[in-house]
Amino acid sequence: MADNAEKKNEQIREYGELELKNNRENNKIYMLTIIGEIEGHDCLPATTKTTKYEHVLPKLAEIEDNMDVDGLLLLLNTVGGDVESGLAIAEMVSSISKPSVSLVLGGSHSIGVPLAVSTDYSFIVPSGTMVIHPVRMSGTVIGAQPTYDYFKQMQNRILKFVSTHCGAKEERLEELMMNTGMLTKDLGTILVGAEAVEEKMIDEVGGIDRAFLKLHSLIDAHKKGKES
Repeated sequence: MADNAEKKNEQIREYGELELKNNRENNKIYMLTIIGEIEGHDCLPATTKTTKYEHVLPKLAEIEDNMDVDGLLLLLNTVGGDVESGLAIAEMVSSISKPSVSLVLGGSHSIGVPLAVSTDYSFIVPSGTMVIHPVRMSGTVIGAQPTYDYFKQMQNRILKFVSTHCGAKEERLEELMMNTGMLTKDLGTILVGAEAVEEKMIDEVGGIDRAFLKLHSLIDAHKKGKES
């Protein structure tokens, strides 16, 4: 018992993940968190709260391949981060064959937007925020036209992924991304709680209770489908 408790604490402490199995539905759910900044190929300062994609990808593979895991609960409170890495995580979440639900707590900004819509069903708390804005790059940039072309290609990849996995149209998402009237000295749009639902980016406003109820119902339907 002590060993199991220590293992559970280490999972939470090191990776922000936890297996949940002692519930009334007798379903085994894996809870995964995307917190802080998504760290990609470059290491961020030790003082920065990060989620490392090299930790998340193997865990998602394990969730898919583990016959004992029935579903995935994805908790999000992220400012964004490495675009390629965030999109890779979102693609992997969307390809998992088991039922999945996301819950936006605090915020799911920038590349966090594709992550929020990558599950089968999505929730956002009333005070939760989503920020959609153009792709940015830090560091030395050589050549204006090649840089513009790269940004445009990356933005198109993000817009296509998001529009494919939620009810919002690609044209509307681009309008929100290029909005000049909301963010001072910048482009983009901030959506709070119900506004994200109104824009059809998120399915429903709700908290952890609603997220669990929905995930259990998806798992039960999935099990019945396999039996028939």
